[in-house]
Amino acid sequence: MTSPHYQQSIDTCFDAKIGAGGISAAAFDARLAGAEEALVWLREAYDTGSLPLLRVPERRDDIPALKDVADGLMKDTSDLFLFGIGGSSLGAQALAQLTGWGTPAHTVPEGSPRIHLVDNLDAGTMDALLANCDLRTTRFLVVSKSGGTVEPAMQMLAAMSAIEKAGGGKYMKHHFAVLTEPAKDGRPNALRALAEANGFPALEHDPGVGGRFAVLTNVGLTPAYLFGLDVEAIREGASSVLKPILDGAAAGDVAPAQGAALSLAFAEEKRANMSVFLAYADRMERFLAWHVQLWAESLGKQGKGTTPIRALGPVDQHSQLQLWLGGPKDKLFNVFTTDTRGAGPAIAPEIAKGTAFEALSGHTVGDLVDAEQRATFDTLVNNGLPVRGFHVPVLDERALGALLMHFMLETMIAGHMMGIDTFDQPAVEEGKILARNYLADGKG
Repeated sequence: MTSPHYQQSIDTCFDAKIGAGGISAAAFDARLAGAEEALVWLREAYDTGSLPLLRVPERRDDIPALKDVADGLMKDTSDLFLFGIGGSSLGAQALAQLTGWGTPAHTVPEGSPRIHLVDNLDAGTMDALLANCDLRTTRFLVVSKSGGTVEPAMQMLAAMSAIEKAGGGKYMKHHFAVLTEPAKDGRPNALRALAEANGFPALEHDPGVGGRFAVLTNVGLTPAYLFGLDVEAIREGASSVLKPILDGAAAGDVAPAQGAALSLAFAEEKRANMSVFLAYADRMERFLAWHVQLWAESLGKQGKGTTPIRALGPVDQHSQLQLWLGGPKDKLFNVFTTDTRGAGPAIAPEIAKGTAFEALSGHTVGDLVDAEQRATFDTLVNNGLPVRGFHVPVLDERALGALLMHFMLETMIAGHMMGIDTFDQPAVEEGKILARNYLADGKG
């Protein structure tokens, strides 16, 4: 299946191509029928506005406000912290990684602040982060849809306490901004109330878009803008994936519908309850982490769901490929490749000549990565394992926006087909309540 920004291929998932490890065309077609019903649901949800996420890609009216707050945070700033967890951070990380953030090659442009996306709560990390920056020129953006999530609240209060201790309390309002839901019935949530009491600027989190689906809203685009990305292009890429659905395309011509049908057919027919997502680009590692939460938290309910596993090539060829080939045949593979041939440093012939590595002479690093990504794909197929391919010729804002929209749609379609509520997370809420109780009674 082809889109303007990536190509999805599914031929190597069928028994006609790979033998007994593939599913039958009949099983896939049966699942596509269920996907057709899901597409009808999505079109109706778009028309009625009952799923605000579907209207986000076409929006532009919210961009000036996020730019205004972001510009304020960047003024006279040496370090900028983004506090959030799960959906309030992973999408932002996926977008930021387009610039090289989170990879060994990341550098901070001269004159720009260091931007820290701090999601996981860790005492040692927080100590080190606050100790290694000049609090006088450090700013903080705190993201929480509900305004009551305890981890970013703890991070924010710790930062406020550090500023107060350093004697900067009277300047507190210049250090913080928040992104959270608007007041309900005139009553702000806890984070918004704290912001209002201290005069912090606030952006509104769309109450109709859940956190893990919020990457295309200001939750993801504010950090993207801070990193210098083209936020309009991100939404344009997303729109290109949604458009066929809104135009009435059949499920067999909609890439996310094909993906949902594949996943459920493999789980049912082959008991393949794990899906490996392997990307051959450092700049896609956080995208894979974002997808793991999206799929697992949305669909792991009522004893249903499949387990997403993220992997990065070529490094995970050396740690997981043996298991994939020689272990249980219970996985569907999804391999993301990019145009890397000819890219990167080249090996000078005189350096490699006469060594055991002379075959590398004249080749670039990208040549080897290209050979390895194709070889891994073919090796999996040659061993009768099902592989769905994604080729991303140019990994830029439009391509990543398209992939983000693809997998949000694929997740929603799969959830509708499974008959579950894609948008809640009851097990997670139980854990949050217990953590608060333990903290209150001194066990935390």
